[in-house]
Amino acid sequence: MKRYRDIAGDGGSNIAGQIGAQQARLAESLAGVRAVVPVMSGKGGVGKSSITAGLACAWALGGFRVGVLDADLNGPSMAKILGVRAQRPAIREGAVEPALSSLGVRVMSMDLLLPSDDTPLRWNGPTQGEAHTWRGSMEANALREFLADTRWGELDALLVDLPPGIDRLATLAGLVPGIAGIVIVTIASEISHLVVRRSITAASDTGVRVLGLVENMTGMFPGPPGAVLAREASIPFLGAVPFDAELASAGDRGDAFVQRHPDRAAATALCAIANALRARLALSPSAAS
Repeated sequence: MKRYRDIAGDGGSNIAGQIGAQQARLAESLAGVRAVVPVMSGKGGVGKSSITAGLACAWALGGFRVGVLDADLNGPSMAKILGVRAQRPAIREGAVEPALSSLGVRVMSMDLLLPSDDTPLRWNGPTQGEAHTWRGSMEANALREFLADTRWGELDALLVDLPPGIDRLATLAGLVPGIAGIVIVTIASEISHLVVRRSITAASDTGVRVLGLVENMTGMFPGPPGAVLAREASIPFLGAVPFDAELASAGDRGDAFVQRHPDRAAATALCAIANALRARLALSPSAAS
């Protein structure tokens, strides 16, 4: 019986060639992107997608060219939050044109491809058991296709909204070696801090720079502040976004919260965090057009 490493070639399937071609398309697609910035938590329910959308809109208001990739394939929300669900991506010259928000943010999400609100994402397999076994590989391949097949164009930053789970960063880092840095989101909760600590370690293990920690929904939970976690983990604390029910309502409507309510404390905090990140990434307004 032959073992896997004893088999010469790929049996004529040209798998290596296919992957190589897709990696080349990915490099070409991201050639005009100055900074790829994942946003993660590890813990679900901390409002990570709201933070991602807020940062994207704050940068766009500052004149920067911004894209958002919704990497949460099973629970996509960015198209709704950024108000582009009515758009359907068009294919032109072999590439997918992303949806465009009212502020010019380029958005790609699985939500834009599903036929209805009731349709879940299903992975095809000979059996349900096999589909479950290969789901991680299929999700990684879908993420590669989103990155490679989307016409991102010239962007100052591409924010990637990662789903919960500490393993998703390693998947993205394997696809995009030049990640500029990662933003980690938490809430004032001991449970959240426990999971986020693991996310910080995971970022360190993959060699991705942690740009900083954001505390969301400040004032809603009685736990330890995010600034303490950042200090203990020796990472920058980017700021705290106070709880504001209107932030969630704006997401439900697809409104840009920082544009609609610029004087609210949460909007001011989001803009300050966006400015701090811009400085850490060395992105200057002169780069935008």
